[in-house]
Amino acid sequence: MPCSYVQIYLFATQVVHLKNRFNKLSTGMAVKRKIINDPVYGFITINHPLIFDIIAHPRYQRLRRIHQMALAYLVYPGAVHTRLLHSLGAYHLMGLAITELRAKNTEITEEEEIAVKAAILLHDIGHGPFSHALENRLLPGVHHEEIGLQIMQEMNKELGGRLSMAIEIFTGSYHKKFLHQLVSGQLDVDRMDYLTRDSFFTGVSEGVIGYDRILKMLVVSDGGLMVEEKGIYSIEKFLVARRQMYWQVYLHKTVMSAEKMLVNILNRVRMLSEKGTDHLKTGGATDFFLYDFKGEMNPEILEKFCRLDDIDFSFAVKHWSNHPDRVLSELCKRLLNRQLLKVKLRSESFEETLVKEKLKQASKQLQITEEEATYFVFTGEAMNTMYRVGDERIHILYKDGTVKDISAIDDALINQTISAPVRKFYICSLS
Repeated sequence: MPCSYVQIYLFATQVVHLKNRFNKLSTGMAVKRKIINDPVYGFITINHPLIFDIIAHPRYQRLRRIHQMALAYLVYPGAVHTRLLHSLGAYHLMGLAITELRAKNTEITEEEEIAVKAAILLHDIGHGPFSHALENRLLPGVHHEEIGLQIMQEMNKELGGRLSMAIEIFTGSYHKKFLHQLVSGQLDVDRMDYLTRDSFFTGVSEGVIGYDRILKMLVVSDGGLMVEEKGIYSIEKFLVARRQMYWQVYLHKTVMSAEKMLVNILNRVRMLSEKGTDHLKTGGATDFFLYDFKGEMNPEILEKFCRLDDIDFSFAVKHWSNHPDRVLSELCKRLLNRQLLKVKLRSESFEETLVKEKLKQASKQLQITEEEATYFVFTGEAMNTMYRVGDERIHILYKDGTVKDISAIDDALINQTISAPVRKFYICSLS
């Protein structure tokens, strides 16, 4: 019987399908590929086995449970994005940066590309609960980058050494310096993402930067990452946006109040624990680091740390809100119900007489001693610098081949404000 057009079409389709399967088998396994829908950049592509293994790892997945901006959501309700989302965004920007640099004849092998992408994915993996708010508090004297490196080294053992180059890039020991600068520097993709992302989720438009323009202006010269001359004003906007985000978001007085209260909760718990921990233990991952941690890390303690996240400490705060100690329970209840301490900022330090007056008021209002009232009344100093000349520099490459530091550019705005620190004094109290 003669074949119908439908039969011929189905036969041809089967032939094409079998041919494609044969081609895939003959060239190895098909490349696994997934896309992640990011609210900031759109679709982010994941297409390498090592990147899949990193993202699927429990230690990386823990970043889903750590807020990128700690307690900033108490001021900006939309600021609930996570460290995981930020690291994926930085990974996406790293891919764009690599593409741009290759287009400008910078030699970057496929192995180096995957390694630097792995490094940026893991750059925040050492963060503990509430990130910078409890930095050096929960684990005194231990920085999140030190913990992050140890976690990467342990993961490298599990992954058969596939993170070795990523670790070299992360630590700055790899011979191509510009790869480390893309991960950690004054113009790294980490900062580009967190400014863009934090601006998006808080709704603070002052933080918007032209990250796409900056990436287009990147160039490698003498082994270092630089910016083309025509990108000067984009860099200026980047630095100004960073300063504005610090004062309007990261160092916002109400955000500062919440974070100081969180620290004081931790301080009070540690003080009370000297008398015993019967009413303080929560049965969660925080117990070890509050009462038994001796300041030294090893693989066993590192594993305990990797069980910690915002949920553990949030639960602990809820638990302590019913503690018989008035100071601890009051601090916890106020934080949970957003009854935060009032903050005043000014350019000069506060008089001691004012502090004493506030202490007496707090002591009377809460019926506690003036010494205990220091958990509710205290002063401090906040400081931010737009561009730290002692850190990794931002170099501008001119058309004639000369190189200048951004702080040496002949521009009035940059010269006058770029490296000048802005210092503010604050007082926290009940009223």
